[in-house]
Amino acid sequence: MKTILVIDDHPDVRLLTQEVLAAEGFRVETAENGVRGLSLAQRIKPDLILLDVMMPVMGGYDFIREYRRNANTPIILLTAKLEETDKVLGLELGADDYITKPFGVRELVARVRAVLRRTGNEAASSKVLRCGDLALDIEAHRVTVNGNEVRLTPSEYELLAVLMTSPGRAFSRAELLDRVQDTSFVGIERTIDVHVRNLRAKIEPNPAAPRYVETVFGVGYRMAVDNG
Repeated sequence: MKTILVIDDHPDVRLLTQEVLAAEGFRVETAENGVRGLSLAQRIKPDLILLDVMMPVMGGYDFIREYRRNANTPIILLTAKLEETDKVLGLELGADDYITKPFGVRELVARVRAVLRRTGNEAASSKVLRCGDLALDIEAHRVTVNGNEVRLTPSEYELLAVLMTSPGRAFSRAELLDRVQDTSFVGIERTIDVHVRNLRAKIEPNPAAPRYVETVFGVGYRMAVDNG
């Protein structure tokens, strides 16, 4: 049974999400702020976190900054803010998706299941994808550079896997967004730029001059062809 941690200062939101997700077969734990959420997350090690942005004591952004130091559990932001910059900030900090309040029950369940699918190794095999010193082991769900493991968020991992499966192929931002989000909702293509920037910071020797994830101007991105 998958465990979901809901962190929100509104009791009605916590109750609603707990009832809906429990009815779908999930184990649900709740916390009323980021401080309590951090403590609970360290103890129960959830499979996914639903995180409110605006909370007293410790808000969502501060929670992500602290939590991402030691864990890559997928995070979906619950936000009443509609500005694109707020959503992009959350993604830059390491969130995987967002839901704008108020949200519908079916949307909530669909987003949760979509993110969990992306972290479930559904396409697991013994194949190891390589590009120079970069390696992605699909079966182990593990990425290494020069033999050193790199900790990626679920969205960063999925993005890298898509690119490495078809080296040299240019993917548009819309294509990558569709692959990474794995759901039918309409997202913002700038999301991919954020994920690529975060990914490059983790795998590239020099993110300003990327060796692996190349920009295709006017199109999107591609994985370099390993000629070595």
